[in-house]
Amino acid sequence: MPLSSDQMTDPELRRLPALIEGWAAELGFSRTGIAGIDLSADETRLVNWLAAGRHGEMGYMARHGRKRSRPADLLPGTLRVISVRMDYWPGGAARPAEDVLADPTTGYVARYALGRDYHRLMRRRLQRLADRIGEHVGPFGYRAFVDSAPVLERALARDAGLGWIGKHTNLIDPRSGSWFFLGELYTDLPLPAGDAPADHCGRCRACIDACPTRAIVAPHELDARRCIAYLTIEHPGPIPVELRPAVGNRVFGCDDCQLVCPWNRFAPDAAEPGFAPRHGLDRSPLVELFAWDEADFERYTEGSAIRRLGHERWLRNVAVALGNAPTTPGVVRALRARSGHPSDLVREHVAWALDRHRQPH
Repeated sequence: MPLSSDQMTDPELRRLPALIEGWAAELGFSRTGIAGIDLSADETRLVNWLAAGRHGEMGYMARHGRKRSRPADLLPGTLRVISVRMDYWPGGAARPAEDVLADPTTGYVARYALGRDYHRLMRRRLQRLADRIGEHVGPFGYRAFVDSAPVLERALARDAGLGWIGKHTNLIDPRSGSWFFLGELYTDLPLPAGDAPADHCGRCRACIDACPTRAIVAPHELDARRCIAYLTIEHPGPIPVELRPAVGNRVFGCDDCQLVCPWNRFAPDAAEPGFAPRHGLDRSPLVELFAWDEADFERYTEGSAIRRLGHERWLRNVAVALGNAPTTPGVVRALRARSGHPSDLVREHVAWALDRHRQPH
């Protein structure tokens, strides 16, 4: 018969993190740790970042107030956060990222979005982890999050001992790099918390120098308004004209800061088969991606993180990439076929692309 959480002794609580780590590993999580809930220093950085307007049009970042940095405000009774990690680097299952970026006729999709959407997959696994904990300790308070609520997931993962926050603002594990998803279980269990590891970025500034749009304005400071991941995914309107050439062939997200990080030479391939590339998205020609009608988009992005973008913004992004592609009859034909699109957003980006190829529209 399981103990209720309020009946657990200190020795039992001290043993529980190791048990949780083992159960999490059985569910496919590559690392697990326990974090406390004092994020006061991170809260100051968040408030300053918002005040500087660096969140762009992600208004939800400001609307949630300080719930993001105060776990017990988001879920009353929270004492600890169980932070988990799941690797997604596709390895040899995908066309090499550098090869795609060097081929301006092919659309580049961020490695995390090549396979199935991680949100549901990880949330289901976290629920199973909570069930397993409950079998051992009895009823306890918890809630699972995977990019589904105002959570400072990287700060919590750092405090759980899963890595340090690099100069590109991603979490880095010295043994595994940064190609992984994060998820959390907020809980009322008074578990012993881990320790944040030391920062090992040193003098390296590879990520800062590699950013195509100079969005990493200083070490550990990202201006989302210049970030290609933000512009091609979160941003609802026109991509700023001055930044479009730097977008290159990136049609969904950007990985440049991670691709150059020396710690990623240790990154393991994803163990989860669902993260393998689907529908040829690791090697699809831009003209084919631009030819998708809305039904095609819905079909090819079913179960994918790309689905949330919507067809209109997908066409916006591919139009920019076609504007940056070499001028060929096929590229010009593809753009002209969309020049009368009912969306103002699509038409404007198509016109820009045609201008780049010195073509009438």
